[in-house]
Amino acid sequence: MKAALDVVTYGEAMAMFVAAEPCHLAHAAQFTKRIAGADLNVAIGLSRLGFRVGWMSRVGRDSFGTYVLDTLAREGIDASCVTVDPRYPTGFQLKSRNDDGSDPTVEYFRKGSAASHLSCDDYVADYVLGARHLHLTGVAPAISATSCELAFQLAREMRAAGKTISFDPNLRPTLWPSADVMAKTLNALATLADWVLPGLAEGRQLTGHDTPADIAGFYLARGARGVVIKLGPEGAYFRTADGRAGTVAGERVAKVVDTVGAGDGFAVGVVSALLEGRSVEQAVARGNRIGALAIQVIGDSEGLPTRAALDQLENVSNRADRLEETVTAQ
Repeated sequence: MKAALDVVTYGEAMAMFVAAEPCHLAHAAQFTKRIAGADLNVAIGLSRLGFRVGWMSRVGRDSFGTYVLDTLAREGIDASCVTVDPRYPTGFQLKSRNDDGSDPTVEYFRKGSAASHLSCDDYVADYVLGARHLHLTGVAPAISATSCELAFQLAREMRAAGKTISFDPNLRPTLWPSADVMAKTLNALATLADWVLPGLAEGRQLTGHDTPADIAGFYLARGARGVVIKLGPEGAYFRTADGRAGTVAGERVAKVVDTVGAGDGFAVGVVSALLEGRSVEQAVARGNRIGALAIQVIGDSEGLPTRAALDQLENVSNRADRLEETVTAQ
């Protein structure tokens, strides 16, 4: 019998073509093919840390779809609920290369993709409810009305079963009919989650509040157990339903190479630590650490560490903390 999943997630994966040199996308002549997708990035990161992860989606019967399936197999992610749909194509995107640390330009080619036809028909109760945890992003609900319905069904069923849920808004305003619809829909989805993980700008846009404390309070008042707000280089702020709150400083990065994927790496760190029973402070610190790794390489998931690599980093960090405490005591 196959072991039960630790985490299940769903969404759209795309082939991503990253320009080989810094320039306007219109002038790029050579590209490197990689994989992209916010929820898939999290699935990859958690799988590399030793969690049993399942990812639900639809891909086309084309070379890009095969590329996605090959990636899942290589990363050890269960693809039992990935449908190969011959009617529609797998999406792809073009991404600029920016060596100055600025956000790259990304152009999407996903309209009418196989994944946009995800619906509640793709829900498999035994598969989903067998997992300990559900991770959702705000991207998959944005790609179509039927995919949005699936997000709510997944969240409601997992919540009713007493499982835990994390939600990263991961805003894609161009995919929504209006900012108001985006905010109302994603805030409704957030009320079903245990942990909400917005960036500061996202939180301001979704809640209308300005400070991290007030943004967190907005979601705590609606049932969240905890809220972690990404503050960029400054780290992250957390606030929990039991009254704990604070800021965990960010990791120092000598050179930022690619900012895309930082939030997904952060989610990998927070979710993995919480599933291991670690404190919220430890979870946020790990989120900062993995987010920092993600932005030091080209690609959305290439910087996500293995368990061995993460253990080594955390051991070094713990030794440094103990040394600092000793010096301070003296």
